[in-house]
Amino acid sequence: MIEKFNPPTVHEPAGYSHVTITAAGTRLVHLAGQCPLDLDATVVGEPGDFAAQTAQVIANCLAVLAAAGARPEDVVRSIIYVVSPESAVLAAVWRQLNDSPLGPAFTTASTLLGVASLGYHGQLIEVDLTAALA
Repeated sequence: MIEKFNPPTVHEPAGYSHVTITAAGTRLVHLAGQCPLDLDATVVGEPGDFAAQTAQVIANCLAVLAAAGARPEDVVRSIIYVVSPESAVLAAVWRQLNDSPLGPAFTTASTLLGVASLGYHGQLIEVDLTAALA
């Protein structure tokens, strides 16, 4: 149902795939960007705590995927937004995401962006996922 590959005419990516193809007729699940908010809609962690916020985003992504009847392995596209211009910070968030139960979601077409700000005061990370259902 999901085909992933890297053409030999472009660089070898670090853990994701340049191309992800789903079969015609596949139902796509478009999830809202998941923020580091708890059930009270409060940004978690101390100011500047990327690890705590990433952990909450992982939990929220897993919850909404499950609610849609999807698993991390069903994700066909991800976009990760991190409030930082520092490559080391972006790499640390990428590692935490990949080392989590959500990790399989990031083996497909994926984009990691350093951005100036996100929607909630103090928010440092947001993850946008699209999944394919059989």
